[in-house]
Amino acid sequence: MKREDIVNTCVEHKHALIFAAGIATALVGKKILESKTVKDAATKGMAQVMSAKKDAEECFQDMKENAEDIVVDAHEEDKKEIYIEAKE
Repeated sequence: MKREDIVNTCVEHKHALIFAAGIATALVGKKILESKTVKDAATKGMAQVMSAKKDAEECFQDMKENAEDIVVDAHEEDKKEIYIEAKE
């Protein structure tokens, strides 16, 4: 077969070739995902994400507590001003 004939045959059966390529990709992907190296990397990545989430939650909680303290202090200052004005 000439190169031209091979190309023409491939063009005629491009859907079959795409299907075969999809199956090959799935098989290679399955082998890659089942490897110990990928599992270890995924586990470490997930652990880092969970750690970052925990740190973010702690930071958010600290910010929330500081905001609540500021609100309480503002209410105390407001009450002092009202008391001083009422006294005069």
